[in-house]
Amino acid sequence: MNPAWLDLPVREAVPALQQALAARGTAVLEAPPGTGKTTLVPLALAGLVDAYPTAPRRILVAEPRRLAVRAASRRMSWLLDEPGDGPSGRVGHTIRGERRVGPRTVVEVVTTGVLLQRLQRDPELPGVDTVLLDECHERHLDADTALAFLLDVRATLRPELQLLCASATSDTAAWAELLGAEEGPAPVVRAHGVSYPVEVLWSPPPRPVRPPQGTRTDPALLAHVAATVRRALRERDGDVLCFLPGAGELARVAGLLEGAAEILQLHGRAPAQVQDAALAAGSGRRVVLATSVAESSLTVPGVRVVVDCGLAREPRTDHARGLSSLVTVRASVATGRQRAGRAGREAPGAVYRCWSEAEEAMAQRMPTPEIALADLTTFALQAACWGDPEARGLALPEPPPAGAMAAARETLTALGAVDDAGQATARGRRIADTSLHPRLARALLDGAPLVGAERAAELVALLSEEPPRALGDDLAAVRRAVRQARDPYAGRWRDEVRRLRRQVGGSGGGSNGGSGAGGQGSLGLADGAAAGLVAALAFPERIARSRAAAAGTVPEAGAGGSFLMASGTAAATAAGSPLAAAGWLAVAVADRPAGWASARIQLAAVLDEETALRAGAALLGEREEVRWAVPVGSRRGELTARRVRALGAVELSAKPLAAPDRALVRAALLEGLAREGVSTLLNWPERAASLRLRLAFLHRSLGEPWPEVSDRALLDGAEQWLEPELSRARRRADLERIDTASALARLLPWASGAAGRLDELAPERITVPSGSRVRVDYAGERPVLAVKLQELFGWTAAPALAGGRVPLTVHLLSPAGRPAAVTADLASFWADGYRAVRADLRGRYPRHPWPEDPAAAPPTRRLNPRK
Repeated sequence: MNPAWLDLPVREAVPALQQALAARGTAVLEAPPGTGKTTLVPLALAGLVDAYPTAPRRILVAEPRRLAVRAASRRMSWLLDEPGDGPSGRVGHTIRGERRVGPRTVVEVVTTGVLLQRLQRDPELPGVDTVLLDECHERHLDADTALAFLLDVRATLRPELQLLCASATSDTAAWAELLGAEEGPAPVVRAHGVSYPVEVLWSPPPRPVRPPQGTRTDPALLAHVAATVRRALRERDGDVLCFLPGAGELARVAGLLEGAAEILQLHGRAPAQVQDAALAAGSGRRVVLATSVAESSLTVPGVRVVVDCGLAREPRTDHARGLSSLVTVRASVATGRQRAGRAGREAPGAVYRCWSEAEEAMAQRMPTPEIALADLTTFALQAACWGDPEARGLALPEPPPAGAMAAARETLTALGAVDDAGQATARGRRIADTSLHPRLARALLDGAPLVGAERAAELVALLSEEPPRALGDDLAAVRRAVRQARDPYAGRWRDEVRRLRRQVGGSGGGSNGGSGAGGQGSLGLADGAAAGLVAALAFPERIARSRAAAAGTVPEAGAGGSFLMASGTAAATAAGSPLAAAGWLAVAVADRPAGWASARIQLAAVLDEETALRAGAALLGEREEVRWAVPVGSRRGELTARRVRALGAVELSAKPLAAPDRALVRAALLEGLAREGVSTLLNWPERAASLRLRLAFLHRSLGEPWPEVSDRALLDGAEQWLEPELSRARRRADLERIDTASALARLLPWASGAAGRLDELAPERITVPSGSRVRVDYAGERPVLAVKLQELFGWTAAPALAGGRVPLTVHLLSPAGRPAAVTADLASFWADGYRAVRADLRGRYPRHPWPEDPAAAPPTRRLNPRK
């Protein structure tokens, strides 16, 4: 045994951990990163460390990342003084497509995805005594699912199976509760690491930077991060570990740091030799640029300084549009604390945080669990194969969101992976066995007989691990380039192709090519068409038609292409893309950044219409389409009725519909009323407009039972006041001919008898002292009576409306009909205001009477008689 194990702080906690597992069968280990929880604990539990005598046991360690799997197994082999993990050693590992175990293996490190596959094949995990789920605090969906399955296994099949959850944070109470079941919380064993102080230095950019959008990070922030790394190299000793959100940002900052030190880029897809170099002690000054893989699962020796950009990547799923992607977000406070701790593993250190202390106060406390954000199609299939399609019986830390589960079940039903009850079908179990996303598994299994097993495997492997963006956006061209390449991505791709080729076995030969590399499958498709078919089988709702082709036009040279996907989402290629001029595309990868009108096509393949219809057959159909449309060049909408043949939202052909369904016509007319407005689309002659204003006044003044007659209220109540006219209407002209006054009268409160008081409460006209019947204007907030001043002589008070609640505002007009005064108190006007009006107007209108005492003068509509 390598004596280095004596320096691991977790060794003090091992006896308590052994006792807890022996007594309860479950436990939670809380141990900071670097204490040895991932390496020493499995060896001790397996009986491989003499200091902790126990019966030999077989241990399965589950890690959330492939990089951590390799690193942990190699570190354990080193502690055992064995040359390396593999078939000849006592420690081995398994990741998708790679298995290194042998007869002597007693500790096996696997990804949580591999663990889930084993549980589905044989839930009892024969031969395994203890399962250690590492880094539970990271809340990866596979880890949460594996824990729920293991708890089910303990409860129903193997109560003797020991289960240990290891976390690098102190938030362990929830895990203890989950593991404890009916016996109360599981024991929590704490290992206290050697804690060196870490100085926090706030280093915000000198100028504001744009917040991240999608996976785009402002280059100004990356330049500042690089400058901060150079500053750290000047001010501090030791290696620098710099956290960035993704591999693209790592490459950009590496370019900005050229010549500053030895630069290593550590991410999940990094070549094995780079990973090994980052996890080994260096001979000179190093800068390790890392994604989240270095937050807790791995120990990078020699690090004394951390530079944290403050960003992280999280999954996002737009269930309405069928788009899934990673987005860049502000890292949580807990994540920042984890990252900072890397600087204090071996000695006092420092963390440079590339944001302000004020921003820290606004950050989210904990990272969001993946189950709350991710596409749940794979999870839903796992649950269905486990026998719990709704996942209601699974002991999950949080239940899955109902909307995401509904979308996942809809996808699985379309793939034939689950039946009407949600139970997994034989096809669904075969899909699950591939370890692929169910969409990609469908493309592999259904595509192999059509295009050849080898080509199907090659194309699906490209979709399974997205190829470097530098290879372009044409899937067929990317396949040709990767087949010729010898870089690390191409190596991983070939490994995955071999694995997928085994999944489809002998399928794919057909009559045109067999199952070898050149096999054409039963359709004899060329490479480009095969790429389109496979991508379309995976994502039929992303089959897209060119808007230009649909309109019979040609896109401008060098411009991006505009497309409509079957899902109804607009999508566009980049300017200059070779895909821009295609008539049809199968979109494999797309995202829709916040604020963008269209999705951005990142990877796609050219399709012809025949292949598009073949792949999207489930979306193909005919429908009666009756809607309100505005013809090009017109502002007036009209009802249109057509029989449309379409692939989802993509229209293929249409012809007029002579006798459309009445319910659809009615809905379209209501749509027209909503879009153009009741006031605009219907005809409102004076009688109807007057009645509407009077009703609005009474509703405003008295409320119920007087109806609201705004556009919104009239639209909502169309069934009450526009029938039967609405049911008989078939076009715009029919709506315009409706007698709105008679229709509106249906809203009067006839049942209560209040309708009979309409003319009393809101009279259309009022008889003034001269005998004239003057119309009341209800258009404003207060009703207005506009009448010539001489007609009101002797009238000391105008009537109040709405049962005496609302005074009538009187506009006193000059003989020419222009406003001379406004009052709601005639008596006061005659006493005080009239004199000024009389003095101003009687010289201009000498033939009209201007008595000194208007209150006693007779009202008149006539002129003074000529002398």
